[in-house]
Amino acid sequence: MSEQTNEFTEWYLQTVQQSELMAYSSVRGSIIFRPDGYELWEHIQEEFNKFLKKQGIRNAYFPMLIPQSFFMKESDHVEGFAPEIPWVTEVGDEKLEEPLGLRPTSETTIGEAFSDWINSYRDLPYEINQWANVFRWEKKTLPFLRTSEFLWQEGHTAHATEREAYERTMSALDEYERLCEEFLAIPVYKGKKTPSERFAGAVDTYSVEAMMQDGKAVQAGTSHYMGTNFAKAFDITYLNKENQHVHAYTTSWGASTRLIGALIMSHGDQNGLVLPPTVAPTQIVLMPVGPWKKNPGVMEKLDEIFYNLKEAGYRVRLDDSDNTPGYKFNEWELKGACIRIECGPRDIENGHVIVKSRDVADKQKVAFEEIDTFVADELTAMTPRLLEKARKRVKENEYLHINTLQELKEHIETCKEEDKTPGFVLIGWDGTEETEETIKEETGFTTRNIPFEAPMEKEVDIVSGKPAKHTLWIARAY
Repeated sequence: MSEQTNEFTEWYLQTVQQSELMAYSSVRGSIIFRPDGYELWEHIQEEFNKFLKKQGIRNAYFPMLIPQSFFMKESDHVEGFAPEIPWVTEVGDEKLEEPLGLRPTSETTIGEAFSDWINSYRDLPYEINQWANVFRWEKKTLPFLRTSEFLWQEGHTAHATEREAYERTMSALDEYERLCEEFLAIPVYKGKKTPSERFAGAVDTYSVEAMMQDGKAVQAGTSHYMGTNFAKAFDITYLNKENQHVHAYTTSWGASTRLIGALIMSHGDQNGLVLPPTVAPTQIVLMPVGPWKKNPGVMEKLDEIFYNLKEAGYRVRLDDSDNTPGYKFNEWELKGACIRIECGPRDIENGHVIVKSRDVADKQKVAFEEIDTFVADELTAMTPRLLEKARKRVKENEYLHINTLQELKEHIETCKEEDKTPGFVLIGWDGTEETEETIKEETGFTTRNIPFEAPMEKEVDIVSGKPAKHTLWIARAY
């Protein structure tokens, strides 16, 4: 496997394939989710559905094909997505009267439905979520992070007031922060996107941004306040308490299978995947060692441990294959099994097993009668431990005292010479797209977001030297 520190992208590509998370398909830019890869997504779905149910937001499903006329109703929206939409123009030998786009997102088709379903203030708020596949014909692809077809959830809501819509926008963003940090152990930067990075057709876009081990950013989730833009485009009006027809305020918010890529890039090491127990397809793997085939008591004990752990609800595997112990150790480290439990004839005599946690270097002995307690405690401790480690790494790669474009260029060059990550840089911004474009053209860095809680306030724009209107994070990004 490629060196993680020197060839990070190559390491990533090898890891996602060798760990059997995905395989390439025959369609350009699309991947096959193998069972372990899809199971990661299933656990994310299960966790996010808890939030939806707690909030009273129900799941629905809309057609994948969207009429071209729907896109044309919101000019900013169609302009933003037009280059990426694949079109269906004929069926068999017959040309369609109207081209149908493969959904890049569903604001248009859901907006059309909302216009029929919402008629009175009694119908509000109207809140739904969709788990679906979407299509964006990416020119440069990377498994899980950028593919032409990917999976996601998209929430869509309509409200009677601007305040209610903003509250939902923020509550969705807060949930993405919690999902990333507490569930996936990925620290994130929460803030507001600049206008140039705003979702097409939105009034405001907010994001959570994650820093990978190579210092690049992954946008882990976004939440959009639409105001009445889509309500006006799709005639989402209702009769209010004053007997007036008024437009609803809408939101949309989404997170995708990019979270899987972020998970791997945040925690993986030279040996492969490191996964928090919250999502790991295999939380515990049991394996016999030593001359176990000559000692039936080894498998009898492992079968007993397997049964007890399975009954307790853990995702546990028993590897009694003929492969060597070294091969098995490497294979299950590659696949990200959280805990490895070894047992051989000598262990049976001594009344213990040998346990190795994926994110801890040392092995330890655990008595048979203490296995259940040890496993419960260790799996509970592992996710916070991974988060703490990731937070430490992130803090080490934040740069707060770069104030000019020249300093940024020198920083990038120094990092290159010293084989360090350029990370996230906090800058002053005068609010102009010209500054953003200059930074991007000359350094490859893009604006990530304007943080809600910046570690310090910047007073001068990094390019123009003019007074800064905002403090924001910039980084290279996937």
